[in-house]
Amino acid sequence: MLGIEDPGIYLAYLLAIACLLFSLWFGITHWNRDDKENTNPKKPKI
Repeated sequence: MLGIEDPGIYLAYLLAIACLLFSLWFGITHWNRDDKENTNPKKPKI
């Protein structure tokens, strides 16, 4: 299949796709989490 005969290459591609999917899921679920006033205070007016 695709000219790749070594199962290690299939495993590398599978892990790369799994890492991509995990990073997408993690980024979407944790987007703007803990973005509160106490974690991002405004500069005081002088």
